[in-house]
Amino acid sequence: MKAYFTASITGKKQYLPNYQYILDELRQHKLEVISDHIIKTEESEVNLSKREDRLKFHKQLEKWISSSNCMVAEVSFPSISVGYEISLGLHLGKPVLVLYNEGYPPSLLAEHKDEKLITERYSKETLPGIIGDFVEFVKGPADMRFTFFITREIAAYLDKVTVRKKVPKAVYLRKLVEEDMKKNS
Repeated sequence: MKAYFTASITGKKQYLPNYQYILDELRQHKLEVISDHIIKTEESEVNLSKREDRLKFHKQLEKWISSSNCMVAEVSFPSISVGYEISLGLHLGKPVLVLYNEGYPPSLLAEHKDEKLITERYSKETLPGIIGDFVEFVKGPADMRFTFFITREIAAYLDKVTVRKKVPKAVYLRKLVEEDMKKNS
């Protein structure tokens, strides 16, 4: 399995030991971890890069996230870029573990309801259990794909309701079925 790791490059000054500890824990669970873009990049490199280089990096970032089975983000140091990557990962249907080690979770993430988003406060003592539980969640039972045809009216309704609720169509339909299952069991 492959995990995409992200965190604030600026925050490395303060949190690099935490980043390394998280990466070590992920590797303990036999995950291949994509992290060099965070660990080996300096803030000055990012600030001095040309527009073309930033666009090329963005394409690579999308490939890394889409090729991963999950994402782990350390968010103790605020970063708009990390927030964007989390959003992209969720949009691609990736399970995302958001870790912070002090204070409160980022307010937008704390209130965001998505079955694939897990936000946890961690310490050196609790991190192994959190990572272990997350890896088990990612492995989870094998999901089945189900495809069917719908009318244009249903498609238009799904487009409208999923934009309003800010969820993918599959998530919306799955929640409807789950609610019906609870009601009828």
